[in-house]
Amino acid sequence: MTHKLKKSILLFISIIYISTGYSQTKEAKIDKLLNEKFNSNTSGAAILITQKGKTIYRKAFGQANLEQGVKMTPGNVFEIGSMTKQFTAVSILMLVEQGKIKLTDEITKFIPDYPTKGHKITVHHLLNHTSGIKSYTRIRKLFSVARNDMKPLELIKFFRDEPMDFNPGEQYKYNNSAYVILGYIIEKTSGISYEEYVQKNIFDTLNMTNSTYASHTKLIKNRAAGYHNRNGYQNARYISFTLPYAGGSLMSTIDDLNTWQQALTHNKLLKKETLQKAHTNYTLNNGDKINYGYGWNIKTINNTLSLEHGGSIFGFKSMGVYIPSTDVYVVILTNCDCISPTKLTREVTGIMLD
Repeated sequence: MTHKLKKSILLFISIIYISTGYSQTKEAKIDKLLNEKFNSNTSGAAILITQKGKTIYRKAFGQANLEQGVKMTPGNVFEIGSMTKQFTAVSILMLVEQGKIKLTDEITKFIPDYPTKGHKITVHHLLNHTSGIKSYTRIRKLFSVARNDMKPLELIKFFRDEPMDFNPGEQYKYNNSAYVILGYIIEKTSGISYEEYVQKNIFDTLNMTNSTYASHTKLIKNRAAGYHNRNGYQNARYISFTLPYAGGSLMSTIDDLNTWQQALTHNKLLKKETLQKAHTNYTLNNGDKINYGYGWNIKTINNTLSLEHGGSIFGFKSMGVYIPSTDVYVVILTNCDCISPTKLTREVTGIMLD
């Protein structure tokens, strides 16, 4: 063996050693963060990290069912809350590509008698939370109907006569009412229910076999139980899933959500230019950026562009972050609304970007 060959082999081994050690250091840091939040006696979480579609971290912590002492696994199914809005936004854009909807369409095209108070409220305003419509989750009497099953138009009737918060396009204010209207628009233009549309055109198309519209009665394999923690754990309060609807009623797993992200990245559902509409940082009428697209927050982590969204529903919280420049996806799902994974997911992403 020549001296030059020996030197090349030693260099190659050194590179492998350094990169392996670096990877192990990152894993140790992530393990530490998760173990500080969850232990064998607490509610739990599932976390997945992928880069260029390859899984590089996939673990679960805590318990999926505290009453039965069932450990959390990476395959558990969670309610994902407002991460649902990504699926609704993409569904709208799929219908835009088919020519059935225009982003400039006014909502009165789909609900002719909607009281717009003389304003022009468009699909675009609904998608990026600039419509000015009152969010029904800020109406105090909501809890009096939280257990009631309602059809989309019945839910819309619940908030439609509330005063506008501001004129369309003047402010950004996170709005669940807007996504209820979007769900109804999907139904009106596709001819099938929102649940059917997402199941057929997204879950079935992408083989997301562990994702579904949430149900209290349907048997869902590997379902994680949801909890509150108010001076001790409690089972999550009941809510009819007709209320969160197109703004928060889907269930999924970390693996299926990665399938979703990869499908978007590789333009399996939308053309690149159409998806870019969801990832655009839109502006108000005065030109100020809102740091929101259609179903995604537009932010930065370590001065790097991040596309992200979280979710919260009784008993569950979720967060997903995608970094386009490095093709890194981090998603954390939890089964207690007492622990927000938002900061944690962003911290983990920061470690991956170091």
